[in-house]
Amino acid sequence: MTLSVHTNAGALTALQNLNQTNRDLNMVQNRVNTGFRVTGAKDNAAIYAIAQNMRADIGALNAVDQSLNRAISISDVALAAGEAISDILVQMKEKVLAANDSSLDQVSRNAYNEDFVALRNQINTIIENAIFDGANLIDGSVASIEVLADAEAQNVITVTSEDLSLSGTIMSITTTMSLTTLTAASSALTALESSITNVNAALARIGSTGKTLETHEVFVGKLQDTLETGVGNLVDADLATESARLQALQVQQQLGVQALSIANQQPQLILSLFGG
Repeated sequence: MTLSVHTNAGALTALQNLNQTNRDLNMVQNRVNTGFRVTGAKDNAAIYAIAQNMRADIGALNAVDQSLNRAISISDVALAAGEAISDILVQMKEKVLAANDSSLDQVSRNAYNEDFVALRNQINTIIENAIFDGANLIDGSVASIEVLADAEAQNVITVTSEDLSLSGTIMSITTTMSLTTLTAASSALTALESSITNVNAALARIGSTGKTLETHEVFVGKLQDTLETGVGNLVDADLATESARLQALQVQQQLGVQALSIANQQPQLILSLFGG
């Protein structure tokens, strides 16, 4: 090896190795600090791009989950209101059947009619208040609502409304129906029996749709968990491994400093060649 006061090849090599160790050490320290193996495109461009796309899908699924939860709440409110109406119809049937007794005097018939009208009006109150976030599925104000079903907004779940308003296609009971006469009571009984059948069928449809929404919401949640796990597999650092590497690199750094120090002393040997 040529001895020179101008060029110290050993020191240059030691410095290069020490610089590489410092770069590796900084990278490992960054992984330990952030918990990520890939924090940006410079770390691994392909992995970073894939992870970002998956993160975008996770964010989009958050919006899908919110849309589903809103629809589930709307459906639950409609179902609760419909069940209450069904219970009222059962109570009304008792009054109507009693009013179909031809032996009733007018005072008794009027009493039954008052109960009937009160229950009928209660149905209107329930329908008017069956609202969640501005949506009412049982008053006929909307035909249906569409709910996001995927992260691309290409598929939707349609929630069909059920108009339970009096004098509608489901409720045969009219807003003016009464029990003041035997004939009126007979007509009311026919309308009431039809209404009970139709309302229960409507409740079955609402319940089925609500179950569909809940099932899809569970699926979306599992899909989000799977995507988050996938992103973690791509970019998360194995802290046990990084801890071991950190300790090894710290030792290498100390050895590198010593090696550089020794190499820097090599030109001192030239002095011994000229010593007296």
